[in-house]
Amino acid sequence: MNDSMAGSRKRIAVFASGNGSNLQAIIDFSKNTDINGDIVIVLSNNPDAFALKRALSAGIEPVCIPFNRNNDRFEYNRAVLQAVKDKKIDLVCLAGYMLMLSSEFINQYFNKIINIHPSLLPSFKGAHGIVDAFNYGVKVTGVTVHFVENELDTGPIISQEAVFVNEGETIEDLEKKIHEAEHRIYPPALRHFCRDELRIIGRKVIITERG
Repeated sequence: MNDSMAGSRKRIAVFASGNGSNLQAIIDFSKNTDINGDIVIVLSNNPDAFALKRALSAGIEPVCIPFNRNNDRFEYNRAVLQAVKDKKIDLVCLAGYMLMLSSEFINQYFNKIINIHPSLLPSFKGAHGIVDAFNYGVKVTGVTVHFVENELDTGPIISQEAVFVNEGETIEDLEKKIHEAEHRIYPPALRHFCRDELRIIGRKVIITERG
């Protein structure tokens, strides 16, 4: 991370397309723990995303930039980038955001974008990590918090938690356990970033607690 930012309070944007349960986990965690950062905006491509209502309830500015197949993707990407620049964002957190970020966006905020993925990367990349792992028949899956790069689900890993798949469990059972694990490990990862406790060395992320 940028040492010049050490000690300064970070401005966070959370991107979400749906329910926003990870957003809520971050909001709840922040009530009891000073993460040295504040969620400034919640941005969504979906006007009906419940995440926007969660933002309003928490006193956070909701920003909706609607997108569908009829939109010009270049113009959409430019609007998203401008929205983040306008708010002087230090950290972008993807929390169920179902659109790929543009290369321009990723390059401008390189090592300042993190994502939560519902599998133990590098296994089961993509939008269907839970279903793909379940159908494959794995005995252990889990969740991964990682930095975002231009290639899908490949960035350096910040943290992971294993989730066991027990005999007789349904996909719904597994989804519930995966989401619970997400809610446990995502907020502390944000805190590490905002407290300047992360160092990237090659592909490894070193976490150094500041106390």
